[in-house]
Amino acid sequence: MKVLIFGATGMIGQGVLRECLLDPGVDGVVTLGRTGLNPGSFGGGDAKLRQIVRADLGNYAAIESELAGFDACFFALGVASSGMKEADYERITYGFTLAAAETLSRCNPGMTFIYVSGSGTDSSERGRMMWARVKGRTENALLKLPLAAYMFRPGFIEPMDGIKSKTPSYRQFYAVAGPLLPLLRRAFPRWILTTREIGQAMLAVARRGYEKRILETSDIRAVIRG
Repeated sequence: MKVLIFGATGMIGQGVLRECLLDPGVDGVVTLGRTGLNPGSFGGGDAKLRQIVRADLGNYAAIESELAGFDACFFALGVASSGMKEADYERITYGFTLAAAETLSRCNPGMTFIYVSGSGTDSSERGRMMWARVKGRTENALLKLPLAAYMFRPGFIEPMDGIKSKTPSYRQFYAVAGPLLPLLRRAFPRWILTTREIGQAMLAVARRGYEKRILETSDIRAVIRG
């Protein structure tokens, strides 16, 4: 299996990249983003990894030939909505995602496309929470494309294997709460997933599909158990 990962420098992206590189059934991994992986980071020097660094994530016409031949795409690119205007958040969350997905649907018809959304996403697109509306619109648009599209809606995420969030406020939170997270995960298994579990679940869905197109935390955990 050959996979493409968007957002590989983020917390979830690092998790799925790690699982892809460790999985002997994954023959090749290509990451695509505005910045490349540091040589010293996980996967930075792996032989089956290739990186595409591109400033413009809203248009892929010039590199469509490089985006063909993939079996699956794991789209973990995104930004925190705090302090952002809806138009700016939508340009990144909806615009960048659909630009990539529409291109991939032409280059790899029927490929598996797994989008990292979030718990509480609003499929009606009419709710009070700005981020939830935009995520809902993004999900709905992806589900209409000629792709085997799946929406992952994790809730609270515990980083593992040395993975850290790019968002400063999140890093500060995890630094304080880190020692408690294993206990919280055991106490509230329905609400907390690890980066390792999300990455493993993505690979499993890419290989075998799933009965639902929208996966909440309980579904992601069911994939892992299955």
